[in-house]
Amino acid sequence: MSDTQIDATPKGDASVKADKPSETREFMVFLAKLAIFVFILRSFIMAPFSIPSESMLPRLMIGDYLIVSKWNYGYSRYSLPFGLPLFEGRILGSLPERGDVAVFKAPPGNQVDYIKRVIGLPGDMIQMRQGQLFINDKPVPKVRVADMVERQTPYMQCFAPEYSKVAADGTPVCSYPRYRETLPNGRSYYVLDLIPNGPADSTEIYTVPEDHLFMMGDNRDNSLDSRFPAQDGGGIGIVPAENLVGRAMIGVFSTDGSANWFLPWTWFTAARWNRIGETF
Repeated sequence: MSDTQIDATPKGDASVKADKPSETREFMVFLAKLAIFVFILRSFIMAPFSIPSESMLPRLMIGDYLIVSKWNYGYSRYSLPFGLPLFEGRILGSLPERGDVAVFKAPPGNQVDYIKRVIGLPGDMIQMRQGQLFINDKPVPKVRVADMVERQTPYMQCFAPEYSKVAADGTPVCSYPRYRETLPNGRSYYVLDLIPNGPADSTEIYTVPEDHLFMMGDNRDNSLDSRFPAQDGGGIGIVPAENLVGRAMIGVFSTDGSANWFLPWTWFTAARWNRIGETF
């Protein structure tokens, strides 16, 4: 009989213990890479944005979810998540075109994301006269078209009782007077005019300073925009171009607000499928 002794000590436990630190390290490295990827994506390529108000009706509705492209206007601290002050000014900066739908940090606090349409560029003179938009003392054509008619939902409540109607099938709807404006560069879009001779239908002449933009909502009587002085809870004044975050690119989802999280089938019935995939 051989005197050689066999070491019968189990090795499996030691192997598992040795592997655990390696797996944990690899997972942490993966998370770090994912965080860097998301930071780069959100900062320089695209970011999600949801519509919180009716200021851009009829083009945008509460419950719309968009993708905003970041590269169109260059990059500033406001392009970065949380407005991280990693650099000053704008890199690769370029101005929007009139008619662009842009997301920006709203003055005076420069903390909250707003979305409006670019109406005035540096050097432009902007004025409203009895509901008519003038750019550089020339009227922007405004043509009456068919009303905007939308079913009433939790996210679509009529601006005033006179706009509440009943469709032929008995569905409660909101019916708003709609117009088509065409800017000097040929860009055309719809606007709403809900209050004849409203408080912002006639204004002074605003001259847009260098590196600034005049922004307006398409829902002209329900938008606190560059027609109003920049103040917390109020208007935004004329917006510095540095505050630009990006350009609205495509709608990726839309809901009318009637879904119940505990009733999954309502997630589908509440979706506005016809608004998904719309481009800007």
